Amino acid sequence: MNRRYFSTVFSPILFLFIATSSFAQGYVELDEAPHDIAYYRESKISPPIIKVLYGRPKKQDEVVFGKEIPYDKIWRTGANEATEVKFYKDVQFGEMKVPAGTYVLLTIPHKDEWEIILNSQLDVWGAFQYNPSYDVAKMTVPVSKGEPLETFSIDFNEKQDNVQMVLGWDQTRVKVPLQFEKQGTIVSNH
Repeated sequence: MNRRYFSTVFSPILFLFIATSSFAQGYVELDEAPHDIAYYRESKISPPIIKVLYGRPKKQDEVVFGKEIPYDKIWRTGANEATEVKFYKDVQFGEMKVPAGTYVLLTIPHKDEWEIILNSQLDVWGAFQYNPSYDVAKMTVPVSKGEPLETFSIDFNEKQDNVQMVLGWDQTRVKVPLQFEKQGTIVSNH
C-alpha cells in the first residue's frame, strides 16, 4: 500500500476516532438516582404554585426507614443534591408564614413522626452542610402507611383548604400540609 495513500486516507479517520474517544471520556455515567421535578398547579394550564426538584433513590434494603435511612438523623429528603422546593406564593408552613421563594427541604425521620425543615442554604450536596441557623420554618407530621414504592417519590394532594405535599417511599407516607391564600380573597377599596 502506498504510504502517501495511507496517510491521506487513514490519518483523518484515526484523528476522528481519537478525538471522539477523548470527548466521550468527559461525560459521567448516568446517575443511579436521577433527579425529578414535581409541580403543584390548580389546573394543568395554570401557572405553578409549588415546584420540587429532588433526587429519586431506589430501595436497596428490605427496610428503608430505620435501616437504609436511619431514624433520628437529618436527611436530604431524596438523593444527591439537597431537595429544593420553590413556592411561587407565600405559604403557611406549620405555624410559620413563609415568603415565596426557594428553600432546601430537609427531614428528620422518626418511627412515628417526621420533622420537616425549610432551610435557606441553597445549592448544597445532601445534608452534609446542614446549618440550623439557616432554618426558616419547621413542623412535625405523623407517619402513615401506603402501598410499597420502590423509588422515593413526591406528589401533591388537595385536602379542603390546603395542599398536602406527600413524601413516599417503601410503605412510608408523610403528608406535609401547606396553606396558600385563595385567589380573590383580597378585597380592595378602590
